[in-house]
Amino acid sequence: MGHNSDHAPSFPADAPPIPPSDSERFGTPDSEEIAALRSIVEGTASNTGQEFLQSLVRHLSDVLNVKYAFVAEFLGDGRARTLAFWAVDRIADDIEWDLHGTPCEDVVKGALCHHPTDVARKFPHDRPLIDWGIESYLGVPLKDRDGRSLGHLAVFDDRPMPPEPRRLAIFRIFAARAGAELERLRVEQKLRESERRYRDLYEEAPIAYIYEDLESRFVRANHAACKLLGISPDEVPDTFGVTLLAPTPDVRKRIQDALAAMKGERKEFAAVELELRRKDDGRPIWVQWWSKPEPDGKHTRTMLVDITERVLMQREKARLEQQNLYLQEEIKQVHNFDEIIGRSPALLNVLNSVERVASTDASVLILGETGTGKELIARAIHSHSARREKPLIKVNCAALPTGLVESELFGHERGAFSGAIARRIGRFELANGGTLFLDEIGELPLDVQAKLLRVLQEGEFERVGGSTLLHVDVRVIAATNRDLRKCVADATFRQDLYYRLNVVPIEVPPLRNRADDVPLLVRFLLNKYQGRVGRQVDDVTPETLRRLVAYPWPGNVRELENVIERAVILSPSSTLEIDPVLLTPPTTSTPDPAGPFDGRGSRVPGRSASESLKEVEKSHILSVLEDTKWVIEGPHGAARILNLHPNTLRSRLKRLGLARSRHERS
Repeated sequence: MGHNSDHAPSFPADAPPIPPSDSERFGTPDSEEIAALRSIVEGTASNTGQEFLQSLVRHLSDVLNVKYAFVAEFLGDGRARTLAFWAVDRIADDIEWDLHGTPCEDVVKGALCHHPTDVARKFPHDRPLIDWGIESYLGVPLKDRDGRSLGHLAVFDDRPMPPEPRRLAIFRIFAARAGAELERLRVEQKLRESERRYRDLYEEAPIAYIYEDLESRFVRANHAACKLLGISPDEVPDTFGVTLLAPTPDVRKRIQDALAAMKGERKEFAAVELELRRKDDGRPIWVQWWSKPEPDGKHTRTMLVDITERVLMQREKARLEQQNLYLQEEIKQVHNFDEIIGRSPALLNVLNSVERVASTDASVLILGETGTGKELIARAIHSHSARREKPLIKVNCAALPTGLVESELFGHERGAFSGAIARRIGRFELANGGTLFLDEIGELPLDVQAKLLRVLQEGEFERVGGSTLLHVDVRVIAATNRDLRKCVADATFRQDLYYRLNVVPIEVPPLRNRADDVPLLVRFLLNKYQGRVGRQVDDVTPETLRRLVAYPWPGNVRELENVIERAVILSPSSTLEIDPVLLTPPTTSTPDPAGPFDGRGSRVPGRSASESLKEVEKSHILSVLEDTKWVIEGPHGAARILNLHPNTLRSRLKRLGLARSRHERS
């Protein structure tokens, strides 16, 4: 019955099929045949599957009086395998064989194949036929309802098997029954495979699936559901879904309304977001909930998708956005235009200039001594400009190493220089659409000044080590405490860059020229630092305030801040009193190397720090008046240079006892 079997016979297949007239010559079955039919029916009626097939081949062997009978299925690729094999007096082991060169080969083609005699001679290559002395063979295909061959039923014997129509009919009848059972087994196998695949899909799916009754008691839950909800497989039957809901009125109402609607309307719910609590540790989780009633009306199928990470990210994003808004408001409160403390004419002139220039995109050069608040003015310009919703990026040119200035401003490509392990975005790109504040602009190296000029003129640049031309829209505000005109004369600062930056110069007056603002600043700083250091200091002695106003403040507002903070920390009472030693002007006659600006970007020669505030003011005003030939009003007048209203300047001249001599008038 095949070339690969040592125990089972192989079947030749080149005998002609039984003529169709055989089935038409059936007569009335005799008592022996009826007994045989009854034997087969009774022997197989109560069995299915493997037991049915084994009972069939055993009874078929008895009824047809042959030694061998089997049911086989086709495996494809020219091979077959027995499902039940009766050999002489027992059920033999199932075997698999190659159909080529065997009598079963013709059965595969769909025809009844009968070899009454000489089977071994007709199939000389089927060795078991010869070894077992097989003389005859009868096989019939087993087909499904669509006519496809599933396998075959065969009997063979060591004696001739002449054609007998009635017995051939019996053989066909039970072949049909065997075919139906074989088809059923095939369907059953497919169902088992499908069920296994479904079970694997259900159990191993990354999405949580739950089968529950209408009271939310779990019947089944897959691995993902157990992991998500913090329950073990053993706990599934004792778990009620409603007990896992977050204890918030909104969640409970939403789920109760849904369950009630499902009971009454058999309604399907999709993508409802719920907050749950894990059963094991009570941790909060968030899910999207799908639920659909089963046709039996007693159960629902529920699917849960874990959205915890998304919800937490959204909450964190909302928190950061809120924090950002808070910080922006805080920044506005700290750096707001209205919070620049002072009401002296000198400061008010500066604020008027800020207000006029803020609405434009013109470059601004802020001049002033160290500690006068140049960055505060830059922030005021930005916060009152059309770019206020975009970033204000600050660069302290003096704090950057010479070799990194260009990289900080314009960025660099990976590998542009040693240590450039990744691309870096420069400050100009970060400030695109906003404002770039270049503090201490006078410290820029000359080669970087040339690239800065190109950005100001063309709005384009390249990263260090890159070849891609980048375009930006940036407003530049620069600040310096140096005399840039002198730097230009000394060839340490480019003249063309100076004129490009100096479109609108704004000079921030030193604190010694804002004596009227000192009491306001003192009150502001007291409130600021008493809260910071946790000390209640809410007043200042008149003598201390007088000394604060009279002090020349070479370090300007920054020095005043340090003095007030130190005094608040050391103050023994709620009234501030500063040791006179701290406010004694230096006795050295060394001139201040950084004298005030003259309003045109140049320094006025330094004054001795030992001079009184009144003498310093008088000397400075007199110097400006002499430079302007005592012209007070007009674009080149002393009032414009001193940032004072002409009437204010006249009042101050009167107070200081300054008047133009008759010789000067002539």
